[in-house]
Amino acid sequence: MRRALSLRARLLFGALLWTAGLFILTAFLHSHVLSAHPALPRLFNRVFLSHTSLLGVVALVCMAAGLVQVRRGLVSFSDLRARLTAVRDGREPRLDGRYPGEVQPLVDELNALLADRDARVTRALAKAGDLAHGLKTPLAILAQEAERTGGRDGDVADTIGQQVERMRRQIDYHLAHARAAASTTDPAARCHVRVSVDGLVRTLLRLHDSRRLTIDVDVPADHEVRARREDLDEMLGNLLDNACKWAKARVVVASLVDGGGVAITIDDDGPGIEPSMREAVLGRGVRADEAAPGSGLGLAIVRDLAELYGGSVALDRSPAGGARATLRLPKGIVDSR
Repeated sequence: MRRALSLRARLLFGALLWTAGLFILTAFLHSHVLSAHPALPRLFNRVFLSHTSLLGVVALVCMAAGLVQVRRGLVSFSDLRARLTAVRDGREPRLDGRYPGEVQPLVDELNALLADRDARVTRALAKAGDLAHGLKTPLAILAQEAERTGGRDGDVADTIGQQVERMRRQIDYHLAHARAAASTTDPAARCHVRVSVDGLVRTLLRLHDSRRLTIDVDVPADHEVRARREDLDEMLGNLLDNACKWAKARVVVASLVDGGGVAITIDDDGPGIEPSMREAVLGRGVRADEAAPGSGLGLAIVRDLAELYGGSVALDRSPAGGARATLRLPKGIVDSR
């Protein structure tokens, strides 16, 4: 596919063609005027020779003014590109600013498109939320019935309970995915890592109280990421829950600023994950230990949510001997207005 000429090249080429045409037209008129008035050449010569410096300055000023006008016209496109990048990154909800008459209709159409997309996403999320709430009540009833029949037919009850839990996880997975897809364009979507970590640590310590786990937190209070609080809780909750399940006695949560993002590491002193399995367990439905309970969606949720926010998650060996999960997310955007 042939690459189209840039706008600068087209403007330059058009200006050259316009100048060439104007030069030819001027020469044509000049020759006709001189043929009709033979005395004019001496008059022109006196005028041009007596005002050479002034005419040179005027010519240079006209050329400079023309270049400035062309440059100002092109700057609007650079500004539009920067604002589009801000919209894509979620720093701005729409395209603001004043543009030339030829560009403004395009900007208005883009803003209308963004507003229509936001309205569609809002409606889709509302429908997904209604569907999820509509399914959760029947699932809760099925779980209760499975518990009641457990004494009469334990195998059937266990099977029903496992399938109900699997359906719950699927609902949570798709709801979190839809919510984060909408959140990535929200410039206000940012939260403090320490607040989320502290809340999760308190909950997990209560859940694993009988094991007397220690969870150390080394997260500065000012570390902020571009994500909604509920999505960050979903990601960190899954990673911390896995660490607590496999840890022998200690889990460590830390964070540091890494370029344009924040890297959150979660270490445990458990058995760790085999190198050949580290990439595989991030896929949907895959677990490092098939004997362990769960649907295998936890790490897949973390991976998908992180990628929607422009981040990533990786598994490695921890200095404590177990597994290390590293979650990277973009830094929270500070509003400079």
